[in-house]
Amino acid sequence: MKGKGEMVFKSRMKWVGLVGIVLSAFSLFTHFFLARFTQDSISEFQSSITIFSWRPVFEHADFSPTSPLFRRLWGPVRRLETLHPDANPRQHYPDPSLQSNGFIFVRIQGGFHEIRNSICDVVVIARLLNATLVVPEIQSTTSSKGISSQFKSFSYLYNEDQFIAALTRDIKVVKTLPRNLKGARRKKEIPRFKAPYLASPYFYRHNVLPVLKKHSVVELVVSDGGCLQAILSPDLEEYQRLRCRVAFHALQFRVEVQDLATKILHRLRAPGRPFIAYYPGMTREALAYYGCAELFQDVHNELIQHKRLWMRRRGFVKGKLSVNSEDQRLNGSCPLTPEEVGILLRARGYSWDTIIYVSGGEVFGGQRTLIPLHATFENVVDRTSLSTPWELNRLYGREINVGGNYPRSPPSILKESKPDAWNTDGPRPRPLPPPPARPKYPHNIEGWWGWVAESDIEPESTVMELRTNAHKLLWEAIDYFISVEADVFIPGFDRDGKGHPNFASLVMGHRLYQSASLKTYRPDRKQMVTLLAETREHLYQANYTWLRSIRQHLRKSLVDGLIEASTLSKSISFLSHPVPECACSRQVSDQSQAQVGGLGVVHHCPTWMQSELGFRSKDKQTEEEDDEDESTSESFFGYKSENRVEGSGEMNSKEAILLNDQEELDGGDR
Repeated sequence: MKGKGEMVFKSRMKWVGLVGIVLSAFSLFTHFFLARFTQDSISEFQSSITIFSWRPVFEHADFSPTSPLFRRLWGPVRRLETLHPDANPRQHYPDPSLQSNGFIFVRIQGGFHEIRNSICDVVVIARLLNATLVVPEIQSTTSSKGISSQFKSFSYLYNEDQFIAALTRDIKVVKTLPRNLKGARRKKEIPRFKAPYLASPYFYRHNVLPVLKKHSVVELVVSDGGCLQAILSPDLEEYQRLRCRVAFHALQFRVEVQDLATKILHRLRAPGRPFIAYYPGMTREALAYYGCAELFQDVHNELIQHKRLWMRRRGFVKGKLSVNSEDQRLNGSCPLTPEEVGILLRARGYSWDTIIYVSGGEVFGGQRTLIPLHATFENVVDRTSLSTPWELNRLYGREINVGGNYPRSPPSILKESKPDAWNTDGPRPRPLPPPPARPKYPHNIEGWWGWVAESDIEPESTVMELRTNAHKLLWEAIDYFISVEADVFIPGFDRDGKGHPNFASLVMGHRLYQSASLKTYRPDRKQMVTLLAETREHLYQANYTWLRSIRQHLRKSLVDGLIEASTLSKSISFLSHPVPECACSRQVSDQSQAQVGGLGVVHHCPTWMQSELGFRSKDKQTEEEDDEDESTSESFFGYKSENRVEGSGEMNSKEAILLNDQEELDGGDR
């Protein structure tokens, strides 16, 4: 009986174990099922509990937005407060004609800023030629690079339906060519034009339009970031406002990109502090184009020179191969380094615990280049420290798994194969053949450390590198969204590797259009480098005169930099300075406040805008101007936190007045 009871007990235990396994499997199945079909809700929950790499460190828990110091560092620029966006037509502007001259099919090549500029130009060209525009094809996002097939080329970055709907009153946009023209395109029977850089309307009216009318379709290839001249004649002013409607209203990022960018923006603002967006602009192409190789050391210098040689052979660079980088830097042709930007911001009065968001993709030289900025400011972050890899991977979609391109472990060097001739040749003194070449392992020749010493020719991009370039479009889209919304924006450089306005220029133009009064510093690099050179040897004992000069220049650059951009950047890229064509003024007296800070804005805002926004009272404005620029109470590089000591722990009266700029106290940002 005892043995029978044990058998029954064991049998029951087996059944219990089997039931447990079944329940566990069912639980796992349910978990994966919910994760698959409720991603949105899970992402919302995950965003609130994710442990990010950034933990903000602040000196003061109470941060008063009403203090004079806050208004000086973060408040609006008063001379630009009356400036508001207005891209609506102001003259006779009929709807697009029902009878189109044909289809324009566009292929766009380049980076984020070049794509954005080109899309705005081709829309204007379609309106100019009374043509139907096919949704442009972005060459950086094709399925041949392993990019997810769930997105079309244009919809990989932008919202296609929004783009079409927003331009209904301007041009006719279709998603694809008609079936008969698709076949002609596959057979390469469609007339093809390589759009010149900054071509005039005359070129399109007298060269492209006759071909368009004859063949009913034309293909444009745009590669330099701008296929229509930036400054148009006065009779084409409505086309400039069309550019603004495209760039600032029709071109919306696809939903997934906007959602993640909004989440990152909320996480940035969660501590209740304003933040600065900083664009370094230190790309390898830009450094090579302007000859700034000597700003770096070792192999980074060699990489820049290698790129400059490649650009010279293709005609992108006309100058000499070897350029004195120090002369270029003193001339303002090189980017401000992260260290220099950190010094300027501290000299302006921003405390060590200010939040700095680094935007615009990777910085050439890697995180090592940003170390001085991290040493100056505690809270330096980017998109990777404010999001999870899972959230970023959702943007890419389901991509093809590219085999054989991932890093492999190096083979053992103990197993070296030698030619048989080396082992079997006759006895000495018969000369032996040369020894076999040193074996080259994949980990020795992959990447810059291999090819930069082996050949003068830039290697072809691998599939993974092409995929990463496509991902950079999404990364820069997130950074663009956040930089436009930032409380303060400062660029390290505003030119790309072709000498054209870059990502930072588009951000500054968008901020000027959308919210002109937000602080956007446009420092004169030539003057800044000269001022920094004056105190390079005794930077940590900066005197009052030097600090005053830095603060005056940064304050004046808020408006004076705009006027300079209207002559330098606008002639190359209209979107970098869409004023006065796309702006209106709410000021109706004093000659529209001297045409709003010298920007030439004379158009008055509509009545509904006047009544909705109203004006500030004269008494309140005078009161704010009087206390605009109270001095900060901390020294230039001093930290007041108990657990952060730099230099002497106490601050004497001389250090306390380093940032007390009496002239700015009287004038502020007026």
